[in-house]
Amino acid sequence: MASYRFVVFGMLALALSARGAGISVTDDRDRTVSLPTPAQRIVALAPSLTELAYAAGAGARLVGVARYSDYPAAAKGVPQVGDASRIDLERVLSLQPDLIIGWKSGNQVADIERLESLGFNVFVIEPATLAAIPKLLRAVGALAGTGAVAQIAADEFERRITALRERFGVRPKVRVFYEIWHTPLMTVNGRHMINDVIRLCGGINVFTGIPTLTPVVSLESVMALEPEVVLGGSSATVPDEFAAQWRSYQRFVKLRNVNAMFVDPDHIQRQTPRILEGAQTVCEHLEQIRSNRR
Repeated sequence: MASYRFVVFGMLALALSARGAGISVTDDRDRTVSLPTPAQRIVALAPSLTELAYAAGAGARLVGVARYSDYPAAAKGVPQVGDASRIDLERVLSLQPDLIIGWKSGNQVADIERLESLGFNVFVIEPATLAAIPKLLRAVGALAGTGAVAQIAADEFERRITALRERFGVRPKVRVFYEIWHTPLMTVNGRHMINDVIRLCGGINVFTGIPTLTPVVSLESVMALEPEVVLGGSSATVPDEFAAQWRSYQRFVKLRNVNAMFVDPDHIQRQTPRILEGAQTVCEHLEQIRSNRR
């Protein structure tokens, strides 16, 4: 009889246990999802969850995904079941999944409750830190019976995060404003995973203490906090376009010397292993700012 150790991280407690062929996992709502055998038909209700399933070795088990699930390329060929704001329940029913992976803050609570009332096993997650990603990979791997692949992916993620932290985390601090959208101007607070990336790279998120997870802020408040660099890219398609948006503010003295540096939003604003690519970019940008100081 095999058993899984308990791992606690943030708000998510994973209780993985196998009794005979059974698997039990406690999700981010503190609800236990139990399967008699590994899932063979999985639906993912957000693009980031689709990516996590593929990274955990469970891509071949996906029978339904959310709209905009475009990575890896194979995900584009999987039937779509709506998006985060509205799930096509009839489509989900027709696919007969034995596991549904939901997004706690993105999917409608009513949709999740309806799926559960219909008898579906729904594993709901909300990764808030970098440390959550490898643990979710292992959890999805356990549910799908692809634990060996998930373990390799999780170990590699942890190794690369540790390497970035050891290289950049002790470097001189850089004050950062991260833009997730330009009009209106939006950013992230200290509870967002992007804040975790900034801290990993030796940066200080100037809006870390604001209570809202993704607040709308004014240009005046950004100037008052005096960032050295603006990072982002969701409202732009290329680095030059992003930089041009901020060059238009050079009439303001406090923004005249602020650098605007592009980060591919797919590499940092999806809570998936690809955030490693975004973290690498952020760390390199902040190191460039340090070099410019000299």
